[in-house]
Amino acid sequence: MFPVAGLGTRFLPATKAMPKEMLPVVDRPLIQYAVDEAREAGIEHFVFVTGRNKGVIEDHFDKQFELEATLAARGKAAALGELSRDLPSAGRTSFTRQQEPLGLGHAVWCARDIVGDNPFALLLPDMLFQSKPGVLKQMMDAYDDVGGNVIAVEEVPMQDVSSYGVVARGAGTDRSFAISGMVEKPKPDMAPSNLIISGRYILQPQVFDLISTQTKGAGGEIQLTDAMLKLLETQRFTGVKYAGRSFDCGSKVGFLTANIAFALDRDDVRDDFLTAVDGLGLLSTPSRRSA
Repeated sequence: MFPVAGLGTRFLPATKAMPKEMLPVVDRPLIQYAVDEAREAGIEHFVFVTGRNKGVIEDHFDKQFELEATLAARGKAAALGELSRDLPSAGRTSFTRQQEPLGLGHAVWCARDIVGDNPFALLLPDMLFQSKPGVLKQMMDAYDDVGGNVIAVEEVPMQDVSSYGVVARGAGTDRSFAISGMVEKPKPDMAPSNLIISGRYILQPQVFDLISTQTKGAGGEIQLTDAMLKLLETQRFTGVKYAGRSFDCGSKVGFLTANIAFALDRDDVRDDFLTAVDGLGLLSTPSRRSA
């Protein structure tokens, strides 16, 4: 499941007519990276919870006959092959509408009839990862061992925990452990740890029933964390401290950093990119802060 109904206000005016999930990191939109991660983990059906002006996401995961015909006529076999590889098979995508911005918990609930009584993976496209294997694949490996619910976590400086959902750590290893509690955006002196929830979840379908009866929480929204806390009373939650690096592409700095990191990771881009950056003189010029 991919919640993609957000307004993307932090990227206005770029997102006035284009969904933030379609912003490109190098040459692939954010939502494509999330779908690629899910496919690597073995996911076969992709559910998108959309909102107004998000039709371009549905178009992105559809065939474009005119474009493909043009590429074929021009002998662009590599580009044509890439489009074909990115395209989910027929019947493997579903789209449902979140008609009001009532929070992540509400977005998840909007997909209840599509998901049904099945466990599901939830991926927030704003969070982009560099990891091999992908973060969801690492979580699926843990799920195969322990079942229940699985959440990807990472460490941040304690002074930054007030911006995130934070988990309390129970028994286990450094990489995989029981979660004994969760709190949304705690003050540093009230946080149970510096392990934050990183935008990747594997959840059991009972979470839908809990969301359907809960009231609005922090920020006047229906919070997924509140439903997970209730589910924690009866079901196991496992935290997976994934191996890799994250980029919060919901922020401008995170998005720009991701573009640099992914460009440097591309054999076809890296050298020319470094030459272009060197040509700007930035690597040898003192920063404004140090001037």
